[in-house]
Amino acid sequence: KAPNEEERKIIHELFLHTLDPRTVSFSGRILPQNAKWMEDTRLKSLEMCHPKEHSIHRNIFGGFLMKKAFELSWANACMYIKSRPSEVFVDNILFHRPVEIGSLLYLSSQVCYTERNFIQIRVHSEVVDPLTLERKTTNVFHFTFSSDKEAPKVFPKTYGESMLYLDGKRHYKASIKGICENLYFTSD
Repeated sequence: KAPNEEERKIIHELFLHTLDPRTVSFSGRILPQNAKWMEDTRLKSLEMCHPKEHSIHRNIFGGFLMKKAFELSWANACMYIKSRPSEVFVDNILFHRPVEIGSLLYLSSQVCYTERNFIQIRVHSEVVDPLTLERKTTNVFHFTFSSDKEAPKVFPKTYGESMLYLDGKRHYKASIKGICENLYFTSD
């Protein structure tokens, strides 16, 4: 989804915060205090999909995929904040394509948004054909974690990362809204 006017301003402000005031060049970028570049927040894993993890449809069980994505996102959040995070929210999970037995499952997690003590992590899941090295997306997972201390701000460097940042912010806002609605309905 294309950024709206407010989101374009956010991306522009993030960019301005990373310009080195000592230079007169857009290529001289620095990281603000208590911040990390988004590109430095990646954590990846590769899983072999064994028959013992199959569903009744003879594909890899969705719960196995969710477990692996969650574990990787939790480890990423843990390394990012240098302490044990707490799970706050798991976004809706859509399965784009089945994962067949014998596939190589490539998981790539990245911190895509932070706010106060919250960390939004995106996990991209794809199968890799070991013979052709062709990759096909199977899932995209979004997890929200919290910390007992303020999380370092994450800063995008590229336009693509900026779009991930905005997507992460959208998912974070939706997760917080969902939590508040859930608290409201369960408190009656």
